[in-house]
Amino acid sequence: MSLDYQCPLCQQSLTLQVNVLKCSNNHSFDMAKEGYVNLLPVQQKNSKQPGDNLDMVQARRAFLTTGHYQFLQTAIAERVATHSPQCVIDLGCGEGFYTQAIANACDAKVYGVDISKSAIKYAAKRYDNCNFSVASISQAPFNDEMADVLVSIFAPLFDAELARLAKPDSKLIVASPGPWHLKELKQYIYRDVNAHTAINVPSGFELIEQTLLEQQISVPFNDVKNLITMTPFAWKFRPEHWQQLEQQGEQVVTLSFYVSQFTRLTDSL
Repeated sequence: MSLDYQCPLCQQSLTLQVNVLKCSNNHSFDMAKEGYVNLLPVQQKNSKQPGDNLDMVQARRAFLTTGHYQFLQTAIAERVATHSPQCVIDLGCGEGFYTQAIANACDAKVYGVDISKSAIKYAAKRYDNCNFSVASISQAPFNDEMADVLVSIFAPLFDAELARLAKPDSKLIVASPGPWHLKELKQYIYRDVNAHTAINVPSGFELIEQTLLEQQISVPFNDVKNLITMTPFAWKFRPEHWQQLEQQGEQVVTLSFYVSQFTRLTDSL
């Protein structure tokens, strides 16, 4: 199996030798039994367990199995497939919900990378049609100009790194919160809920298409609890907020997403 990773310590190419990835400087990284590789050096960790913790990963998986985000998953996979890529990198892939759908939709080598070991371990155990690694997306473990399509779903964008990874004329597909995403839930914790704006165009790229996808859904308390727990604003929910939600029971929630497509500008290379 050919895996196009580079060493996070010296940026030399890694080669797979009996479940161990090694570079020419003899840095080595073991493939985990689940099938992923941890390429996050200690010096790139910002905490003992960076990224989403196990509770967030489990809550996200439980919510995503309800199918409420399937319309976004399908939209992302279809957009990637239209470009007939050979190599796709999903930056900040989480537990692989979108990554594996992309791999199913196109005949490409698909990589998923996330800083959360809990998320990557979950993904690698379940989806053998993708290549997963634990790493920082601000210093992704891939060679220059490797990807035909880069994907970012609710993840930070690092302009210089995106430009480094993208082939000339390659595509970047980004999913970000739409104007009133989860506004009904945010009203519990914010006096004024401000509308999200579309993301800025990353340096070195040009916007070619932007679509707003929206649905309103009615969800029971357990699903609402998982939806909140999988998001960063879960930390702002106090016991009285949870109590109000549980007393209300079923909750109407707005799902709103911008799906933006960019192309890599060749004259900026």
